[in-house]
Amino acid sequence: MNKELIISYSDSETQLALLEDKQLVELHSEKNNSQYAVGDIVVGQVKKIMNGLNATFVDVADKKNGFMHYLDLGPQFASVDKYLRQAMNGDAKMQTLQDFKIEAPVPKTGNVSSTLKVGQYILTQITKEPISTKGPKLTCDISLAGHFLVLEPFSNKVSVSQKIKNGEERNRLRKLVQSIRPQNFGIIVRTNAEGKSVSDLDSDLRRLMDEWANMTKRLKTINTPTKVHSELDSASALLRDVLSDDFNAIFVNNEGIYNEIRNYIHNIAPEKDDIVHLYKMETPIFEQFGVQRDIRRAFGKIVTIRSGVYLYIEHTEAMHVIDVNSGNHIKAGSGQEDTTLAVNIESAKEIARQLRLRDMGGIIIIDFVDMEKAENRKKLFDVMTEEMRRDKARHTILPLSKFGLMQITRQRVRPSTEIDVQEKCPFCNGTGTIKQSLVVVDEIENNLKYLLTVQGEKKITLMTHPYIHAYLTKGLYSRRIQWMRKYRTLIKIIPQESYNLLEYKFFNAIGEEIEL
Repeated sequence: MNKELIISYSDSETQLALLEDKQLVELHSEKNNSQYAVGDIVVGQVKKIMNGLNATFVDVADKKNGFMHYLDLGPQFASVDKYLRQAMNGDAKMQTLQDFKIEAPVPKTGNVSSTLKVGQYILTQITKEPISTKGPKLTCDISLAGHFLVLEPFSNKVSVSQKIKNGEERNRLRKLVQSIRPQNFGIIVRTNAEGKSVSDLDSDLRRLMDEWANMTKRLKTINTPTKVHSELDSASALLRDVLSDDFNAIFVNNEGIYNEIRNYIHNIAPEKDDIVHLYKMETPIFEQFGVQRDIRRAFGKIVTIRSGVYLYIEHTEAMHVIDVNSGNHIKAGSGQEDTTLAVNIESAKEIARQLRLRDMGGIIIIDFVDMEKAENRKKLFDVMTEEMRRDKARHTILPLSKFGLMQITRQRVRPSTEIDVQEKCPFCNGTGTIKQSLVVVDEIENNLKYLLTVQGEKKITLMTHPYIHAYLTKGLYSRRIQWMRKYRTLIKIIPQESYNLLEYKFFNAIGEEIEL
């Protein structure tokens, strides 16, 4: 599979489009003035403790206070709190946690009011961006993500991604990481680390340790809620998660971002330096690579699949609902069940792409076309499971219910991507109403009077919609006859099927359009 990343930069936002085999599968947008992103580490201040919710609201220097439940403090909160106090006092040993004594885990059944107090400074990490009226969601279970490893301070545990299935490879990676792991830092080995050498893992670990040290230095000067560690920009963060051997091109239209990505790739995969390209053509980059066309096709309530099958996608406050419609694809007959299965499988593949593309989170209900055979329902479930393997977001898929519904829950960390692909109606200008035909006729007559009596035109040709043409010309004493007698001149009216109902144009005796 060929993967390409197209990055479009403007003054207001940066958009990233991930293509797989030339098909748009992910679209990310980041406002250039946005303050926080998932993964940012912030020193916050406790503003309010909610005993009934066993949670707290935290000032993170944003418009909305962050929310954190007691369980989000994490088992190592006592160690995190101790580290923060010592780092703010300028203890240089906190940069490596050398000789740091890890405190006892915080009990899961505790109470937030006995652990935190109003006004207390705490070290938190953004786990979910603000959505609608809700502020960011926070955790004190701090981690730093790299390309191959995830660094977890105040732990000595090493774990390997469950997506690495080979037992020998899992043991090899665990032993390698144990040999380079710093004291008081746990490590999660990511799927990208499969097959990598100890030097690759060590380089990634050193970069993460440098980030930890730099963050610790900043804590010495903190006296108000502020961000102390920034997650990578969207482009680099996406690359960190998806960059693989089949990733073969990155195009970006901004030189600054181009240099940042070049440096990032040089650090993690120097052999792929040549896949980054600076786009300099005048045509907008999304237009050049067909991304804009795919956006117009893929967003909106109705998504049409090539075979004529279409999806109806509805977003509600509580969930997302997707209805599969076969159109005229299914006809009665002996092969109806097989045709239904083919329609559902094709729809499942498009739905898996839509979930990634729109970044839909929460509960998703899918109404597939009904199938009678249990083995066909099992095949459909297997196809959906396989298609969703490429989705990085955590998700759970349930088999079809007896009503033919499939339920999916998908991790939501940021608002769903919604793009308005509708255009303003040229008839009503977006109001939903148009002028009465009688009003249009009066308007035409006023313009006709001006052209003949004020501007001095001798012969007039009027082109208008066939409906208006019929209204003006039918009958023995039509409006056209009345006007010709009134203004004592020849008036010709020609119907134009291409005109909208309210559209009309005047032409003079030599056939030139008269500007009104």
